[in-house]
Amino acid sequence: MKKQSEKPDYLLEREFGAPERIICGVDEVGRGPLAGPVIAAAVVLNPANIPCHLNDSKKLSAKKREELNDIILATAQFGFGEATLEEIDALNILHASMLAMQRAVTNLPCKVDHILVDGNRLPNFEAPATAVIKGDQKSLSIAAASIIAKIKRDFLMKKLAKIHPEYGWDRNAGYGTREHMEALNLVGPSRFHRKSFAPIRDLMTQQNDITD
Repeated sequence: MKKQSEKPDYLLEREFGAPERIICGVDEVGRGPLAGPVIAAAVVLNPANIPCHLNDSKKLSAKKREELNDIILATAQFGFGEATLEEIDALNILHASMLAMQRAVTNLPCKVDHILVDGNRLPNFEAPATAVIKGDQKSLSIAAASIIAKIKRDFLMKKLAKIHPEYGWDRNAGYGTREHMEALNLVGPSRFHRKSFAPIRDLMTQQNDITD
């Protein structure tokens, strides 16, 4: 059994038939934030050209993530999927995350034989799939997906931060940090906040009570 301190490898991909079969890794970023969409990525690594130092994106420095992001995009096949704010509020965050992952696989430039998904739940894919708990620490394909999904979402939140600099999204990516919460209490939610999330819902209820 793989120790948690070990880095991901290509054993799961080989177990499901790589390199003869096309195995894809899928991960999503953005379930926890109070603002912004969920972004998922699907990655099919080139078995003959796997980038070195791939790891769970959370265990990498920002500089290393950016370096690996460029290498992954240059050497692998990939697809991105997004679930919008409206979908998050309408479906709930779990189902919106599943939708984003489905879209990421659909947007791959190739058909896959098997899908490895980070976590303990599976979206409805056309291809067979396996849920892998802590998959970004076990599978190189999932680790690669975690990296490019995070880079893409962080870039998007930095763009949104230019519209609403008061929340510090370029630094907190929409998570409920002290800075973000203080700004919310001071100026209230923006149109990019998730209205179904308790802190935002409670603030909006308070605002409505004041105006009634």
